[in-house]
Amino acid sequence: MRSILSNSATSGRTIATGLVVAALVATLAALLLPIQLFGETASAATNTVTYEDDGGGTVNTRYGPLTAMDRDFVRKVRLAGLWELPAGRQAQERGTTDAVRTAGAHLVAGHTELDRRSIEAGRALGIPLPNQPNADQQGWLGQLNAAQGNDFGPLFAELLRRAHGKVFGLVAMVRDQTRNSMVRALANRANTVVLDHITVLEKTGNVDFNTLHSS
Repeated sequence: MRSILSNSATSGRTIATGLVVAALVATLAALLLPIQLFGETASAATNTVTYEDDGGGTVNTRYGPLTAMDRDFVRKVRLAGLWELPAGRQAQERGTTDAVRTAGAHLVAGHTELDRRSIEAGRALGIPLPNQPNADQQGWLGQLNAAQGNDFGPLFAELLRRAHGKVFGLVAMVRDQTRNSMVRALANRANTVVLDHITVLEKTGNVDFNTLHSS
């Protein structure tokens, strides 16, 4: 009788252990499934935001350590203003709807401020800044220049909304990781401005979310 009871207890513990293991495996599978359904690994899902490394490493400044990520962010804020300011002015002048003209006004106001702040940060931190749009940005401005009549508004909204969406992740990453107080202040303000621009661009009704991340 004692042997039977001992075997029953052992079997019970084995079953219980098996149930716990099965539950843990099921939980892990549930956590990983959403990522796998989108065709990504866990590491890929957490590494979608990148920055350009200028090879300068981390240097000490009076505002705290300055990393390659910090420098790239300040340059990108400056670059954004170099093409989004003229794009916003075009929208104010050429927009055929109030919503497009309003979005243009927000872009002009926001990037005038961010441009000033990025130049101040560049001077204080010794970061060389660009003085003209890059090749892609010049191409986008060329598309806007060539757009006629009612074609301008949808093109303006699509190009600018896509650009703001791409930079939004970098702003968040810099705000989270930077240890430089001047860069953090710029990221704080950029976060507010970029979100405002995304919002007003979407309010134009010209943003196609089905194709927004296609390129």
